[in-house]
Amino acid sequence: MSKKNNIIAATAALFCILLFSSCSKNFLNKVPLDQPSSQTFWKSESDIQLAVTGCYSTLKGITPSSPGGFGGFPLNFERGYLDGLSDVGYVYWGLFGISDMSLGNISSNTNLCALVYSNSYSGIAACNYFMDNVDKTVGVDPAKIAEYKGEVRFLRALFYFELSNTFGGVPLYKQTPANPDAAKIAKSSLQDVLTFVTEDLDSAIAVLPDSAYTNGHAVKGSAMGMKTRVLLYEQNWSAAASLAQQIMSSGRFSLYNDYPNMFLDAGQTNNPEIMFSTEYLTPDATYVYGYNIEYSAQVFLRQTFMDAFECTDGKPITQSPLYNPANPFLNRDPRFYYTIRLPGEDWPGFYTYATFNPSGVENRKLIDTAIQGNYTQAYLDDWDYVLLRYADILLMYAEAQNEATGPDASVYAAINQVRARPGVNMPPVDQSIYNTQDLVRNYIRHEREVEFPMEGTRYFDLKRWHIADTLLPTIVDASGVHLVFEQRQYLWPFPQTELDVNKNLVQNPGY
Repeated sequence: MSKKNNIIAATAALFCILLFSSCSKNFLNKVPLDQPSSQTFWKSESDIQLAVTGCYSTLKGITPSSPGGFGGFPLNFERGYLDGLSDVGYVYWGLFGISDMSLGNISSNTNLCALVYSNSYSGIAACNYFMDNVDKTVGVDPAKIAEYKGEVRFLRALFYFELSNTFGGVPLYKQTPANPDAAKIAKSSLQDVLTFVTEDLDSAIAVLPDSAYTNGHAVKGSAMGMKTRVLLYEQNWSAAASLAQQIMSSGRFSLYNDYPNMFLDAGQTNNPEIMFSTEYLTPDATYVYGYNIEYSAQVFLRQTFMDAFECTDGKPITQSPLYNPANPFLNRDPRFYYTIRLPGEDWPGFYTYATFNPSGVENRKLIDTAIQGNYTQAYLDDWDYVLLRYADILLMYAEAQNEATGPDASVYAAINQVRARPGVNMPPVDQSIYNTQDLVRNYIRHEREVEFPMEGTRYFDLKRWHIADTLLPTIVDASGVHLVFEQRQYLWPFPQTELDVNKNLVQNPGY
């Protein structure tokens, strides 16, 4: 997809700085007190475009100004780190408190909880400010204003959906609070939050262009795909399957023929599989995930996850004659090699299998191996972070349709499309074995595990399937202790800083 002009990106970043620089720290950017003056802004369509770009920029959060810095919105580079809360990844160095969280040590002072909460509301504040003011602009085609509103509603839905998946019910702000005191409200129910998310997505679907996703701006398919995800999480199986089928029938999106490069700059221009992503452009906004993986050695993979990949005959390693325990790296699903760094495959960088490998398995996905020997270049990566892709639509359809009606032909067809992608070419599902709803359900869950590692979906999948509390305690961490996931961890605790200033907010149970 095309990159934005440096000047536009820098100006948009300045807009965000102005928007949030004087926000009340305790209220986590829900009340932007230092917004651009309506007397000098909202005068032309270019002002609207700048404000829309500013809303998109909140997806990135605060870009670190030097190697080793952190920031950013969890929808982006921290997304991969969330796999450290699952049976896929292992996060070293205690980053964001993830290692502690995976062992059950989570409280109102946990760093990641505050990060997700504050950055989500920063994005919501930008979107609400836009919606509160955009209609002041004169001389702009009302249809164009409606389309811009659709983009911002899509973004606001993303932020609230992220909050709902971590905290459950949260304070719901449909417009900018008049002052900090007006922001001191109780949390709305989870259903009320999801209803608002759905309303925003429906409004977006009605006005966004029915076109391919090419330039970083949400299109109709982006909003339809996110609504499919919401419906799936709500277990509204029939509605989720129907909406996913509409996307599949539209012909706007398809699977890409180069799985590893889909996540790197070289494979992202007009990529037919990408349905929504966060765009980065150096030097104003850098994507530091590859840098953090290689140079800071923060995310590794688990041995149990390595065992999840089938052999090339489509059979699990416990059944395939192709599996050799003495050399487990042979004859595996090609996605194995796109995800896992093989011994001897080390490239120039700070850490190799020989120098540092606490989990036994090193990650390869989302890393540009051609530049990892260059400290500066690795930090200045600017490929886009993919938040929604067509493979997810196919597997969400398969899951929803299987739950709604059982494993009909369309369920197998959707799974097999993902498995048959050029460069993967795995055998189709063996229907003589996987022939009941329960067996196909487990197969789809397995397919999601090997298709989406390091994309931040696994943790939320385990929670929405409500199996995190039974599966994760069976996983032995790299430190030799079992992971911990208690019932209370299905919801995160609200940050203590927020509870201290908003006495109307009641802490989630168990914290």
